[in-house]
Amino acid sequence: MNWSDEGYVLSVRRHGEAAAIVNLLTRAHGRHAGLVRGGMGRRLRGVLQPGNRVAAEWRGRLAEHLGTYTVEALRDHAAGLLSDGDRLAGLTAAAAVTEAALPEREPHETIHDGFAVLLEALAGTRAWPAVYVRFELGLLAELGFGLDLSHCAATGNTEDLTYVSPRSARAVSREAAAPYKDKLLPLPPFLLNGSVDEPSRQDVLDGLRLTGHFLETAVFAPHNRPLPGARERLVERISRHET
Repeated sequence: MNWSDEGYVLSVRRHGEAAAIVNLLTRAHGRHAGLVRGGMGRRLRGVLQPGNRVAAEWRGRLAEHLGTYTVEALRDHAAGLLSDGDRLAGLTAAAAVTEAALPEREPHETIHDGFAVLLEALAGTRAWPAVYVRFELGLLAELGFGLDLSHCAATGNTEDLTYVSPRSARAVSREAAAPYKDKLLPLPPFLLNGSVDEPSRQDVLDGLRLTGHFLETAVFAPHNRPLPGARERLVERISRHET
């Protein structure tokens, strides 16, 4: 059997001398792996970089087999970020989190489209860290662990929401949070107002802490896996920046 689709490269692992096992985030077939013959060779090495968009044809005798990919470059996202370590770290983290979080061969068109939006932001806006945090929020929601930031969990109010409960994943207002705010997660304003402005470094770190907590506890911990190292390195890079 075989199918054709377009997708984004998530990871590439050498297999033998010249072949590679490639994980793609495809629109119709989800996260799907396949063997690319000559994938580590000169012709395909630059094509098979995380974030690059490719046209792919998958062939396998049975649907459950690894199968083989034939790939063709459509857009080279990775090369444009090589001169910016922070943006490249953002791309690497997004690819690693997506690969680790999504079940294989299960379509998630929302995540595919969100990944495309993030790539555009990485290439063209200073506010890309905010888009990255929103991407992880979308990933959580798609996996069934969405946060409820619409109103205060304690009072029902929709104003002055400043924290999130690490247990219920629901927003809490400043007033209701006062007695136990040290036990809550800060809620950065850019996740509420939909701002396209560049957020502060602290707001970005608060957003990464928020999504990281729920990715860790709801998605990875149940399978005894940690957050991907690439994501931790992204947080470290942003933490080192001056305010």
